This record gives sequence, C-alpha cells and structure tokens, in this order.
Amino acid sequence: MTATSSPDSAFALDLTPHGTLAIEVVENGPIQTNTYFAISGDEAVVIDPAWEGGKLAAHFAEAHPDARIVALVCTHGHSDHTGGLAGMRDALGEQVPFIISADDAALVDQHIVWFRENWGIETEQPPAPDRLLAEGDTIAFGDVRMQVIATPGHTPGGIVLFCATEEGDVAFCGDTLFPGSHGRTDLPGGSETTIMHSLAHLFRLLPEDTICLCGHGPSTTVAAELENNPFVRRALRTGY
Repeated sequence: MTATSSPDSAFALDLTPHGTLAIEVVENGPIQTNTYFAISGDEAVVIDPAWEGGKLAAHFAEAHPDARIVALVCTHGHSDHTGGLAGMRDALGEQVPFIISADDAALVDQHIVWFRENWGIETEQPPAPDRLLAEGDTIAFGDVRMQVIATPGHTPGGIVLFCATEEGDVAFCGDTLFPGSHGRTDLPGGSETTIMHSLAHLFRLLPEDTICLCGHGPSTTVAAELENNPFVRRALRTGY
C-alpha cells in the first residue's frame, strides 16, 4: 500500500449510514491523551492507545466483556498516542494488528527517542505496524466502517477517521483539530501551511453534524468549528 503525502482534492466520503457505534474515552498518559474504544457489535477498535497498554486492555475486558478488540489504530505517530501499543499487544496477542498511516510509520520509533530526550519520559517501544493506511482506505469492524482522511500538518502522516453510523456522523481527529484551534506545528515534521491545507480539506468533506473527537480535551462539532474556529474559517476563506 502506498503512502499519501497530501490530501487528494478528488476524494469523497461515503456518507451512507452503516451500523451502530458505541464509544468510550479514557484519558491517560503523561499529557492526558484521549484513548477511544470504538465498539460495534462484538468487535472493537482502540484508537490512540496512549499509555500503560496492559491497564487499558484490562479496563476494556472488564467494561466490555461481550466485545473483543480487533485492531489498534493510531491517528499519528507521536509517543503520547502510541505509548500503550506494546502493553496492549502483550495483553491481546500479536494477532491484533497495529495500524497507522504509511507517512507516519517511521515517525513512531523516532518520536519515542525524541520524547525521552526532550521530556525525559520513558515509553515502551511499539511494535512494527501491521497495516499502513492512505486516504480513502477503510477499517471495517462490527457493522461499521471507518474511512481514512489524510490530514498532515501536525505530523507528516496525520489522519482523521470518519464513521457514518445510524446514530450520526463521528470523526476521530487525533491532534489535527481542537475546539477553536488545531494541533501544534512546531514539533519535528510539523507544518503550519500543511495543516491549514488539511483543515480546509477536512471541513469540505465532513457533514456539519459530525461529532469531532479530539486527541486531547473535549469534543466539538463541525458546525461549532465552522462558526467559532478562526483557523478553519481562514483555511476555507483563503482557498487552501
């Protein structure tokens, strides 16, 4: 599977609702990352297993005994979003794949070192990815399907995962979007120009009713950000 280094303007989401999705968020790790358990039927995907993966796996097993985890997916390669991968794989087994964008695959190991050297935080070495994503790919589980949107800028291979369900539209945004703002671009591999392009690309695709689940802090909606986020409004107005 090949990498996608920039969003494809011809890409269109499938907005047809499919299935039902239950979501639990667990805030964990040294900088309070949101780990999401996305559950459809008896299958679940863990999005951004941030820290202490063994504890995350144990919590999931206790809270959701009728579901099994079928994939570990990271929205980008920063250590505060991948730090629980090793522990979860130890607990769940190697048959549960680790999935990330092709353009951030190399960043995972690099950022472990950066995290340690710059912040003094030790993180378990994540496993090698089992599947590499590009824009337009899907991750199917239960009776839902997540669609991959390329949103580089915070990192070279940041992605948003969009899911149209019978209860409404949901997007797992990682650190691309925050209420009233966007992810920082001053870390290695970040680009302010690129993230502005990604915001324009993202907000031309997502329906206004979409709930946006962010990598840190509270959730928001597309409608709220169109009204209140100056970066989104500028990205769309200036034709990024």
